[in-house]
Amino acid sequence: MTTTAEHERRASHIAAYDVLDGPPRRGLLAVVELAANICDVPMATINLITDVAQHQVATVGFDASVCRREDSMCAAVLDADTPIVVADASLDARFCDNPFVTGAIGHVRFYASHKLTTPAGVSIGTLCVFDTEPRTIDATQVAALATLAERVVDVLELSLRSRLLATTLAEVEAMRDELTVSNDRLASFAGQVSHDLKTPLTSVTMSLELIREQLTAGGNAKDAAWLIERALNGSDRMATLIDDVLGFAKLGGTLNVSNVDLGDVLTEVLVDLGGALQGASTVIETLPVVKGDAVQLRAVLQNLLSNAGKFRATDRTPRVEVSARRRGDVWRVEVTDNGPGVPESERERVFEPLARATESVEGFGIGLATCRRVIQAHHGRIGLDGARGGGAVAWFELPA
Repeated sequence: MTTTAEHERRASHIAAYDVLDGPPRRGLLAVVELAANICDVPMATINLITDVAQHQVATVGFDASVCRREDSMCAAVLDADTPIVVADASLDARFCDNPFVTGAIGHVRFYASHKLTTPAGVSIGTLCVFDTEPRTIDATQVAALATLAERVVDVLELSLRSRLLATTLAEVEAMRDELTVSNDRLASFAGQVSHDLKTPLTSVTMSLELIREQLTAGGNAKDAAWLIERALNGSDRMATLIDDVLGFAKLGGTLNVSNVDLGDVLTEVLVDLGGALQGASTVIETLPVVKGDAVQLRAVLQNLLSNAGKFRATDRTPRVEVSARRRGDVWRVEVTDNGPGVPESERERVFEPLARATESVEGFGIGLATCRRVIQAHHGRIGLDGARGGGAVAWFELPA
């Protein structure tokens, strides 16, 4: 008796060959025509048999159809190890009551079949020849039927391998195109990193050279204090940039998903930012609980709030507002400030690594690029809009 596992394995192999729907394959039609000619019968078919149905995927002498498995003649002998040859099915106990014999579906008398066995040893159907008149075939014809059954499987395997190869080639080409784009971005990214590192490095170098000149000319350390401070500031800027680059490389990858209370995360971020928002009026609304990686979402909120403090208003009291609202099947979180804002034409570009809103404004570093990677890894979106009355609205959306 065939087990459920065997049925499932057979169904899996049949599905992989992908021949149950659509017109019959030319290769399969050629085999059934040859089988009918060799056996000198008017009709032949290739049957693929699942746990519920028999599918005639190529026929000669009649139109293909699908019938219930229990009505199939071939299903009764699917696991036979040798070819089945029946001179008159109406006299055979296995088939005399079958609807293909009784006239309910057909009037089969002569019947011969050989099972189709995949390279994995799974019986998936039969190659079958038949006639409405009693007859028989000789040993040479039986052997030919067995050989043609093997060719049926060869045709199915060749088609399968061709499709898999085409898919693999398409994937390779897509990976190649993606790699080309990635390499182009990497070249641009490396150039921008070099440029952004060179600026503070130049400041450090010049400061140290001036200190050396002052000390050589008899100056004292007190006179060089401001130069030392400038060198340290340049060093800090380089360290920040390097940390940003490392963060960009690390974040946005594997997620450690849990229920994340964004309100609790925001509280931690505000403590860590400390002086970055000092002097600003802050309005914090209730934030939702979402599914995500707490560490990575914390990095997003910290970046957005840090930018709000960094690009604060200078002509009025700085204001930062954090809010959230449900929009259909997503939560939208917004960080709004009343600073100088970002020109509409630049709002997409600032999410590129080391982008600047303008050449006169300090860069956003890797921050917003990292935020985009994180949010996209969470199947969300992130963007930048203008705020009413001036300023910027940095927002992200996550599945609710």
